[in-house]
Amino acid sequence: RLITDIHDAADASGCIAKSKSSAGRGGMATKYRIACKVASEGIAVIIANGKRDDILLDLMDKKSAVPHTLFHAAATPTSSVKKWIAHSEGFAKGSITVNEGAAEAMLAPTRASLLPVGVTAIDGDFEKDDIVRVVDADGKVIAWGRTSYKSDDARKLMGGRGGRPLIHSDYLYIDD
Repeated sequence: RLITDIHDAADASGCIAKSKSSAGRGGMATKYRIACKVASEGIAVIIANGKRDDILLDLMDKKSAVPHTLFHAAATPTSSVKKWIAHSEGFAKGSITVNEGAAEAMLAPTRASLLPVGVTAIDGDFEKDDIVRVVDADGKVIAWGRTSYKSDDARKLMGGRGGRPLIHSDYLYIDD
């Protein structure tokens, strides 16, 4: 099935094999995941056959019927800080596990900061301003963020009320 224009990225998800390609680098599932992430940040993405001669020129020519997939940019672009955090997942220094209430608050349409009261575990050693993963009670990564505390101080605050957020919403990238 050829998809030439994606208005809702979920339209394509059922057409993608979850296994790795013969080259072993993730194949279309990886391309799809990255394209969705970048499009959610306000940048349009096109996936097309890069081995085809003149592919960029043909894509620019509205009369040409080039097989491709277009991921439309989100109407509201992501801040440059959140874009940086979104693409820093490989540099995460640790992880913060949150309870169900904190996960719901962070995933709600109106974004929330990560408060100490919602934290159930802190793994790894990190410094203030390091990138960390935020995981739900099932261990699924739901966000990445820049911490306001080093890990030892965050552990002391874990589960408590009051004080500053462990990760402010301005420095929290939700993996939708």
